[in-house]
Amino acid sequence: MVNDIEKQTHRRGFGVSTVYETLRNEIIELRLTPGSPIDEQQLAERFDLSRTPIREALVRLSAEGLITTLTNRATIVSNIDFLGLPAFFDALTLMYRVTTRLAAANHLEEDLKGIRKCQKGFEKAVLARDVLGMISENRAFHLAVAAAGRNKYYLDLFARLLDEGSRLLRLYYSSFNDILPQQYVREHEDIIQAILLRDVAKADGLALAHANQIVQQIRDYITEDKRQNLDLSFG
Repeated sequence: MVNDIEKQTHRRGFGVSTVYETLRNEIIELRLTPGSPIDEQQLAERFDLSRTPIREALVRLSAEGLITTLTNRATIVSNIDFLGLPAFFDALTLMYRVTTRLAAANHLEEDLKGIRKCQKGFEKAVLARDVLGMISENRAFHLAVAAAGRNKYYLDLFARLLDEGSRLLRLYYSSFNDILPQQYVREHEDIIQAILLRDVAKADGLALAHANQIVQQIRDYITEDKRQNLDLSFG
């Protein structure tokens, strides 16, 4: 009896992780387009699970801003708010700057080890042209920097912004045909060096340049798509 309960609990936990990771990847890769419906029953049939682990996975995706429950209780893949992008980019840029500044001022030696480890993971993903890996490792890198700054509120806000912007980052890598130029990989290395030297001003300047480059590349890519009348299905 106990073993049966343990097996059910393990399967449920495994099921939640599988559904969450699969749907998250499909949303970020834009295979599940913004505005498309999410049906619990269809997902239960697809993954051969009860609706309980499906709902738990959807709660996690909702917390990351990737799905939205409408007033009529229907659930959809969250739309990308193009009208709100200027405010989003302002907040994202500010978090790049403030977290990098604080990391330069407050980091401990062990923080640098974690930051470098994340950068190695990012470099590996870039070489493999593993876009989901690049998005994941880039997130890990910047959150490791934020953690080194020792402000929990900035860390939490930055994590939320990076999660909400994951599909925009997918467009960023698409603009390079998923082959990220090495100069942009080296930007992370320059940031690490400024943090190591506790050069707050330089860390700030590098973070600003890094954020500006990403934002401008995304804006240019979206503008070019609109000129070509491509249907990105963003609602």
